[in-house]
Amino acid sequence: MMVELQGKRVLVTGGATGIGAAISRAFSDAGAKVAVHYHAGKAAADALVAEKKAALAVGADLSKADACNRLLQAVVEKLGGLDVLVNNAGGMVGRRPLSEIDDAFIDEVFNLNVRSTVHCCRAAIDPFRAQEHGTIINVSSVSAITGGSPGSSIYSGAKGFISTFTRSLARELAPDGVRVNAVSPGTIHTDFHVRHSTPEKLEATRKTIPQQRLGTAEDCAGTVLYLASDKLSGYVTGQVIEVNGGQLMV
Repeated sequence: MMVELQGKRVLVTGGATGIGAAISRAFSDAGAKVAVHYHAGKAAADALVAEKKAALAVGADLSKADACNRLLQAVVEKLGGLDVLVNNAGGMVGRRPLSEIDDAFIDEVFNLNVRSTVHCCRAAIDPFRAQEHGTIINVSSVSAITGGSPGSSIYSGAKGFISTFTRSLARELAPDGVRVNAVSPGTIHTDFHVRHSTPEKLEATRKTIPQQRLGTAEDCAGTVLYLASDKLSGYVTGQVIEVNGGQLMV
């Protein structure tokens, strides 16, 4: 079913660890040529290349607009173009109550989650328009709807932006043959929650999920591949697909 992804040129930001790594591996297994972006995870990115699960690894601090432009330019040059952009880079930075949130923290969270996505999408426009097709898949979060748990208000707000931005961009880019969708993971058991959630909190969350388990990074990858496939999802754009084991039903 995924044979059409063979040879597709794919960039996965934050593609070396966690959900990003599962996405990178899934595209590679489907025969795509994958560029893995990393910031701090050079060793993990290099390991994917060594395992032939990625064609190349490129480091960049995507909180800087110029870095996003340079990343897209390098990937387009090395892969000979771009068919799929997966904006996965992001993070909570930390849990802070409102009384401890300052402008520097807001900027850090929004630079990492919001501006990086906007800048990468903007940098991909010219290559996509030149070939009259392209697919953008953003990574949102269940917290974009639920508001998240205490201390994650800025992160949740940033992911709310991603979901709305996805819908808006889908309308804008449809005439150019570009589809824009998002995957919205629920509670996925990766290093993200090791850093930001206690075992007790995760267990309490698990009990509320109809499937009675936390998600895995691999649980998200199949939905991303579906959204990248024109044959399977060619009439799907402007959608935010929830992947959460029934944790949220809307």
